[in-house]
Amino acid sequence: YYAWYATPEVDGHWEHWNHEILLHEGERPRYQPPAEIGANLYPEGGPYSSRDPVTIDRHCRELKRAGCGVLVVSWWGPQDGGDAALPALFAAAARHGLEIAFHIEPFRGRDAASTREALAALLARWGENAALHRRDGRPVCYVYDSYLTKPHEWARLLTPGSDLTIRGTDLDAFVIGLWVQAGDGAALAAGGFDGFYTYFATDGFTHGSTSANWPELAAFAQEHDMLFVPCVGPGYSDLRIRPWNPANQRSREDGGYYDRQWQAALDVAAKVVGVTTYNEWHEGTQIEPARAYASPDFVYETYAPREPEWYLDRTRHWVTQLEARSALSASCVARAPCGPR
Repeated sequence: YYAWYATPEVDGHWEHWNHEILLHEGERPRYQPPAEIGANLYPEGGPYSSRDPVTIDRHCRELKRAGCGVLVVSWWGPQDGGDAALPALFAAAARHGLEIAFHIEPFRGRDAASTREALAALLARWGENAALHRRDGRPVCYVYDSYLTKPHEWARLLTPGSDLTIRGTDLDAFVIGLWVQAGDGAALAAGGFDGFYTYFATDGFTHGSTSANWPELAAFAQEHDMLFVPCVGPGYSDLRIRPWNPANQRSREDGGYYDRQWQAALDVAAKVVGVTTYNEWHEGTQIEPARAYASPDFVYETYAPREPEWYLDRTRHWVTQLEARSALSASCVARAPCGPR
């Protein structure tokens, strides 16, 4: 969940809707919302502020409709706009029976020590909040681009007895790193991570986001007692901000792409599935409702022939399948032995 959008009406300025066009060289022009936004699709209600309580409440209603349980909220530090959205997000999540986990981005100067400080700051504010998502009794944090920090540095934070350890302290958390390249599993385990996720919605973009590799990742997780969180997406479309990136575009195929991603996650018996994303409009991975819209210079994509809310309801369909398989698995464990001998 991205809480980084701003509008003049609420925030006094545009943010992210006016995304730069990321050219390889030369000037980096910005879009002029609301007529033009840095995305290939257009929100059903138009550009919005992530600090608007009405918008936040609508988002939580839609996430509940979709069967989602947790908003993994992008967090760039205490000075970021996403941090300012947290009070309203926690309040709305509690009203709608949702929970919040933190998606710790590579903020300036992020290393083991500054990540510890970030955890301390976040838990000082939200550690006692009933809407904070926990696993095994510990708050859950995802660390995006965790590979940017060496495993021995993460081990200072995430292994018992090390100089910066959070293990066994009031800051202990269930920390999930990002699997990108083929060898990342060993680095994540050495760093002391409790699990790993794949994030990217483009099947084939990285080793981790390639669904054909998920059986390998699931086996590694089981062998090392880690949680594997495969991430599924409805498609990928970012040419409005990265016009040089056609190789990574993935058509929604009228929902067929999303269905295949979900089926691949269920096929490896995933306990938790991440959806990339609810509202990352720049990369066209959102399941938030979109509508037809055209400016003088561009006709925005739509979900047609699907309805604007189709991806919310299709997510609910797959969450129901996930829950049914999880219930069956739990039943088998409770009644062991179960299945063929």
